[in-house]
Amino acid sequence: MNWGMKNRLSRIIKLRSGRCVMLAVDHGYFQGPTTGLSNLGETVEPLLPYADALMITRGAVRNWIKPDAQIPIILRVSGGQSVLKELSNEIITTNIEDAIRINASAITCSVYIGGEYERETIGNLSKLVDEGEKYGIPVLAVTAVGKEMERDARYLGLASRICVEIGAHMVKTYYTRDFRKVVEACGNVPVVIAGGKKLPEKEALEMTTNAVSDGATGVDMGRNIFQSDNPVGMIQAVRAIVHEGKSVDEAYEIYEQG
Repeated sequence: MNWGMKNRLSRIIKLRSGRCVMLAVDHGYFQGPTTGLSNLGETVEPLLPYADALMITRGAVRNWIKPDAQIPIILRVSGGQSVLKELSNEIITTNIEDAIRINASAITCSVYIGGEYERETIGNLSKLVDEGEKYGIPVLAVTAVGKEMERDARYLGLASRICVEIGAHMVKTYYTRDFRKVVEACGNVPVVIAGGKKLPEKEALEMTTNAVSDGATGVDMGRNIFQSDNPVGMIQAVRAIVHEGKSVDEAYEIYEQG
């Protein structure tokens, strides 16, 4: 791994803890102005001091994030469909030159193992890895879920391992029972969990604790933070678990007081 790529990864994964808290706000690329992100800037600005990185599209960066924000950008560069269509039919929507202009610390796309367009999305990841290697920009592969596939360790391990074999530098996947097997399938590649659908706050904190205990490098949460009734308290609570090893009860107290 070249110096530039190591440097960019170090902005996201903090040296002191070896972990990270990513804030995902890229939902609009296929969901439109989803709940909590109608005014993305208003939602995100108070959360930025507590996030290690922001997962976002180029249009959202330019419209709602101030250029002086000191936050590493994980740039969503895939899309091409909405919730009204077949979600696996993605293309690369942002070229590497634009990612460099935005000063992205990483780039990301979804890979739909088990989806109708599995082959095409694996191809997207392959092209992205080639470009990332050329310019020293790490690639985060997001394992999406085929309609007929269960979110279990066997399937998620399959999906994550394929992403690693193609060359992804980080993997984002769902938490499940026996999650340690998914982490082990990825070797030395860092694995972060997706927050998924909105859960009660304590359940989301329990999931975070379990994931980190099972070897996850951290989380990439969106709805479980920005759709919370106390988003700042929630991201502080997640951060306390990931970086400080706080218990669920300790973190929940932080959430309530935040």
